[in-house]
Amino acid sequence: MSVETEQTQDPVEAVTVSLAREFSSRLSSTAVGVIVRATHRELRRQAVTETYREMLHRLAHHRVARVVEVL
Repeated sequence: MSVETEQTQDPVEAVTVSLAREFSSRLSSTAVGVIVRATHRELRRQAVTETYREMLHRLAHHRVARVVEVL
């Protein structure tokens, strides 16, 4: 995925795809999507637009990694 494509893609979808690939051996893409969407709902009113995508990715990554640790 090119940088331009990633930036124009919906941030929730982009983060879900990225993390689903990263954690594919341990967690289903559906489970990753649930975590990313929950993170999105929590952040959408708090994050500044310019930093939203990065904040979403970092927080969702942390949460997915925690789930994988306990499996």
